[in-house]
Amino acid sequence: MNTERIIHTEEINTLIENQLQEWPMAKANFDALVKARRKRVAVGDLETGVQFNPARIRSTGADISKEAIAARKCFLCRENRPAEQHTHNLMSGLEMLVNPFPIFPVHFTFPAKEHRPQTAPPPAMVLLAIKFPDLCIFYNGAKAGASAPDHLHLQGVLSRELPLIRLVERSHPAGGKSLMWSEEFGKDLPFRFLSGVVNPEETNMETLRTLLTTFGHDKEGAPDAALVNTYFWIDPACGLLRGIAIPRRAHRPSCYTAEGTDRLIVSPGAIDMAGMIITPREEDFEKITSEDIRRIYREVAFESQTSI
Repeated sequence: MNTERIIHTEEINTLIENQLQEWPMAKANFDALVKARRKRVAVGDLETGVQFNPARIRSTGADISKEAIAARKCFLCRENRPAEQHTHNLMSGLEMLVNPFPIFPVHFTFPAKEHRPQTAPPPAMVLLAIKFPDLCIFYNGAKAGASAPDHLHLQGVLSRELPLIRLVERSHPAGGKSLMWSEEFGKDLPFRFLSGVVNPEETNMETLRTLLTTFGHDKEGAPDAALVNTYFWIDPACGLLRGIAIPRRAHRPSCYTAEGTDRLIVSPGAIDMAGMIITPREEDFEKITSEDIRRIYREVAFESQTSI
């Protein structure tokens, strides 16, 4: 694959179609998306979606303890992947794979060629967003949704699929400040995040640096690069590069380990934080409410500047 060429949706769809012709398991999971149950749940001014997706229990239920990670083979390393999985080489030491456990009809994973940990959002995110202008490229910190924190990787889905992306495009004027915190939007939002606008032709390095180095804090109040979800994409209305950084405080909410009717198996990664909540259990899909989602967001992220 030419690493400098711009790749649009038509070619992306062809890559997926070619992959699914040779990988029955992945095809079954993509076909199941057509029947996946979805509903809308407003959380203040963020119009979230909820998706019942049983196949995502692999990620949502992943054991991310050091012991479990040490005991398993890394499923992102080339030698451990299924023979049917196509690999496309990209820039900056990254490969491109069709995600066999998709949340959307277009869902890619971009792992590093070498096995190294998920330590901080890599600058390669920006290059990928420019190369794939129809995709939102996102990063799960090692304690912020990553189910494979031992292997650096990014993911990509169509930007228009994510409610938070659409809200930011409406709320942060492209011709205004390059950086805005979400409280400046004047909206009822369930967590705090940083939004940035950058011209890819005249790269504002300070804006990029800030977006790539905005992290959450651990329980002692120390900055922790593992506690963040980061996104980059091209705004189709103005052609400018946009980014979001969501500081995190926890990997999972208290409901994840609660007992009885209080339990909701929701482990928020970047897609959940961007407004699409994934529920592998149908019972959770049925009962989750706006108040539940707001509480989940509040427990894994920050409500305001004073809560950080």
